Amino acid sequence: MALVSLQGIRVSFGGSPLLEGVDLSIDRGERVCIVGRNGTGKSTIMRLITGEVRQDGGKIVFQQGLRITHLAQEVPQSLSGSVFDVVSSAFGEQGKLLAAYHHVSTRLAHEHSDKLMEELEDVQHRFEASGGWQIQQRVETILSRLKLPDDAEFSDLSGGRKRLVLLAKALAGKPDLLLLDEPTNHLDIDAIAWIEEFLLDFSGTLVFVTHDRMLLRKLATRIVDLDRGRLTSWPGNYKTYLDLKEAALNNETVENAKFDKKLAAEEAWIRQGVKARRTRNEGRVRALQELRRTRIERRELTGTVRMQVQEAERTGRLVIEAKGVSYGYNENEVIRCFSTTILRGDKVGIIGPNGSGKTTLLKILLGDPAPQEGTVRHGTNMEVAYLDQQRALLDDEKSVQDNVAGGSDYVTINGNRRHVIGYLQDFLFPPDRARSPVKVLSGGERNRLLLARLFTKPSNVLVLDEPTNDLDIETLDLLEELLMDYPGTVLLVSHDRAFINNVVTSTLVFQGQGRVNEYVGGYDDWLRQRRNSAPPVQVTKEERKKVLRPQSDKQRKLGFKEQKELDTLPGRIEALESERRQIHASMADPVFYRESGSKISAMKARLEVLDKELAVVYERWEALDALKG
Repeated sequence: MALVSLQGIRVSFGGSPLLEGVDLSIDRGERVCIVGRNGTGKSTIMRLITGEVRQDGGKIVFQQGLRITHLAQEVPQSLSGSVFDVVSSAFGEQGKLLAAYHHVSTRLAHEHSDKLMEELEDVQHRFEASGGWQIQQRVETILSRLKLPDDAEFSDLSGGRKRLVLLAKALAGKPDLLLLDEPTNHLDIDAIAWIEEFLLDFSGTLVFVTHDRMLLRKLATRIVDLDRGRLTSWPGNYKTYLDLKEAALNNETVENAKFDKKLAAEEAWIRQGVKARRTRNEGRVRALQELRRTRIERRELTGTVRMQVQEAERTGRLVIEAKGVSYGYNENEVIRCFSTTILRGDKVGIIGPNGSGKTTLLKILLGDPAPQEGTVRHGTNMEVAYLDQQRALLDDEKSVQDNVAGGSDYVTINGNRRHVIGYLQDFLFPPDRARSPVKVLSGGERNRLLLARLFTKPSNVLVLDEPTNDLDIETLDLLEELLMDYPGTVLLVSHDRAFINNVVTSTLVFQGQGRVNEYVGGYDDWLRQRRNSAPPVQVTKEERKKVLRPQSDKQRKLGFKEQKELDTLPGRIEALESERRQIHASMADPVFYRESGSKISAMKARLEVLDKELAVVYERWEALDALKG
């Protein structure tokens, strides 16, 4: 028997039915991905299963005793308390006792009192009576695996961390059926990769919605397509689904064309003269009326976004050059001794953990703020178009069309004057939606609006900070094609691994302690090069400060620790020089260039790192040797 069976489900929120005659059975152990355009009802299906939404028709049959957990797309605003409180709340009253026991135990570690001991004994007695020790171990294990701070206040966390806490809560209860709606939203690449591996080992049944194509390819054992209110099940992998779906749509186009041709012929017949009406076949008339009804009820395929970038005059060959750039907040060094050269036509991806400084690096490369150390130089004729991650460019109170055209009725795209309503229809905003205030838009609509606004501005440098958030897969594919064909320069921050793989020519990766390393290619290329390259020698912030601002030997003499450091530097220099000689010897051998492209790139990247490190170490050696006097 299926865990859940949806039979003839119909849901309407006014207007055309959102779901119409939907059938879906979910069997134990499946990992089912529901795909479809934004707004087609994917989240509604999940809320039907949890009971948050009631169907207008049809029925839902559940296996007896089924435990269901749902991770919704939006973080509930009402949630409060510590991370431990939120995760343990998955267990109801037992969870409340566990949270109380945890908090009293934590307080006792810092303040011992008889009153607290009595309180602990009382809570412990009630907790033991409820048989709750197993859930304590489960909660603590999940918090540890997700590296979540158990006593942090939930409301103080970032959006990505909140999503991880809610995922921990969802997993804690050992559900038979786990429903995940966009589980990777706002998460960084490391967290997404961890969730991916965790869900591959998940023993329960999984139903999920995602725009992350790499996650979809790795997890899904079956794909369910929601299109114009109806569900179609496609067994097999994502590529098979794409091929079969394309064939089905082509077949639908052919059948619709045949139907329309027949309807046109029958309409011509019914409109013939008096002689035709005298010999009219009443059965044929009734058949025509049925054809008309069928045509009226046909739901056309949702339109496709049409994107076109306004191109400015070309930049010079050099677009951005950064040398020795460092930047930090208080004592936290976000970027350390970073250098790069970006040329016209480069498409550069920037990846790293949440909060590592990716947006900061973007802004520094664009010139605001200026680096605290080092220099940034721009080439000539730069025209920048910037997509802001926070969507701060949108005015919630103004209409969609006013946000794009600034109160005008027209926009100019590559020299062609277009009415703003027609232009917005290219981005799937019908006239009534174009006149609506921005505050009523969904996340996906907001992102499409930002793209529509961005592409009204001439540019030769596109800067995109998390452009893929909330976009459906079809729109992602089109945006990818546009960026790949864009003749200018692209700077891209994204956690979408497939998007990075398909668009960028090189990648800047935040690798901890302020280090930003550059790799040829996209996400998968970085993984290969990272495995093949040797770890870089660490250069501390204090070391660099001493190199940049050495104290005069008149002010002081060499200290004991500095003498010890000076004694070690020749050996360190020799090790770096030896590695550099080995790489040069390898590269001098013609056989070297028969190696894979990723290995050659990794060697060249390592050589650049060695040169930079040697420069710093030599300067440090000279500064200390000068103090020696």
